Amino acid sequence: MATFSQSPANFQPSLPFKHPNSLPRHKSLKFPLVPHFSLSSQSVSPKTHLLNLISDQERGLKTQKNPKIRTQIVEAIEVLAVIGRDSVTTDSSLSGTWRMMWTTEKEQLFIIQNAYLFGTKVGDVLQAIDVDNFVLNNVITFPPSGVFFVRSNIDIASKQRVNFRFTSAVLRGKDWEVTLPPFGQGWFESVYLDDDIRVAKDIRGDYLIVDRAPYEWKDDGDSLEINGQDYESLTDRRR
Repeated sequence: MATFSQSPANFQPSLPFKHPNSLPRHKSLKFPLVPHFSLSSQSVSPKTHLLNLISDQERGLKTQKNPKIRTQIVEAIEVLAVIGRDSVTTDSSLSGTWRMMWTTEKEQLFIIQNAYLFGTKVGDVLQAIDVDNFVLNNVITFPPSGVFFVRSNIDIASKQRVNFRFTSAVLRGKDWEVTLPPFGQGWFESVYLDDDIRVAKDIRGDYLIVDRAPYEWKDDGDSLEINGQDYESLTDRRR
């Protein structure tokens, strides 16, 4: 049987023992940083995320002065481009009247921002595309009766790329019209397209986000129509 040489109250263990304060101090452990993921950003689709980003950007006017938000929007576009990389966006699904939601195109943004200097304002900015007839019209409206539009011929270059060549341009008011010569050519790629929106980038590195307009735009050569009604009379009733 084991015996103690001291009373239990005064027992001192014979094993080596050091008071905690006498132990060497170690540097605190550093764990690798874990990327922060926002639950809110993960709960929406890439498409919804993009639309949320551009929702308050006034078609791109605010984005010009905010490189941070521009980067975020372009990154969101690239995510959608990956999703749509194997899809065909140059078939009949490309045809229709598309209304601009956001762009980086400086010329269009300049017109939107400065139209007031000419006593007017910009209404819808449109692309009217007819794949079967190889026609593209770029249209800027100035309600109630003004419009600037550029006619183009197009050809399909690949499953997502369209080549275009400007053929004429018209600036039209209520009682007057100025015809301008054609002035360029290029290409654009619709990197994402669904039933609601289309996302494109072009030869100059600009980006464009459009939705399907709730009406159809037509140019019959003499007047412009929306759903078969004369543009001027229709916009007059909207005032």
